[in-house]
Amino acid sequence: MKNILIVVTSCDATPEGKPTGIWLEEFTVPYQLFKENNFNIEVASIKGGVAPIDPRSNPDEEQSKNWSKAIESLQTTKSLAEVNPENYDAIFFPGGHGTMFDLPNNPHINTILRSFHKANKIIAAVCHGPACFIGVTLKNGDSLIAGKTVTGFTNDEEIAAEQDKNMPFLLEDELLKNKASYVKAIEWSDHIEVDGNLITGQNPQSSESVAKAIIQKLNL
Repeated sequence: MKNILIVVTSCDATPEGKPTGIWLEEFTVPYQLFKENNFNIEVASIKGGVAPIDPRSNPDEEQSKNWSKAIESLQTTKSLAEVNPENYDAIFFPGGHGTMFDLPNNPHINTILRSFHKANKIIAAVCHGPACFIGVTLKNGDSLIAGKTVTGFTNDEEIAAEQDKNMPFLLEDELLKNKASYVKAIEWSDHIEVDGNLITGQNPQSSESVAKAIIQKLNL
């Protein structure tokens, strides 16, 4: 049985005090698909404990019912510092604006992603989740994503969401600064990029496609 580590933000507010966290759909939709394929799932967050959900992504009544197991798993997450990357076959970073504050330049993420890269395991992220790649370097000092084809939340989508002024940086710009080959599609369209075992999705609409790409890789 395959083991998937899902890593989520612990950031529940911007420096200005605006509520933030995980964009729930980007977590629950892949979680459900992984469960349906009988994968073991462990959820970790930067600090451990209860992981915050962006209130703007709160579920409606039907979603709450359908996503109940996934939502419950966010109540008792493991601290990322306690994670042993050798125990997992794939790692997945959902987005949400909270990720922009505690995923970039994170030493624990750097160590874990180096390990996954060295072992040629699946690394995946969606929407703002690719913020996890910012500042991650290999032992030779190169960026993990240098020359890799990736996508992520676009500048235009950030501006359309009226969040560009609240973010520490624009993700599209920062991925390019980390020397990735960044590719984007029309705003809010389902778009993923697969470069070897590196899988990225552009926005919430891409969550299912990213999960299916991970599943396909794990079932090879």
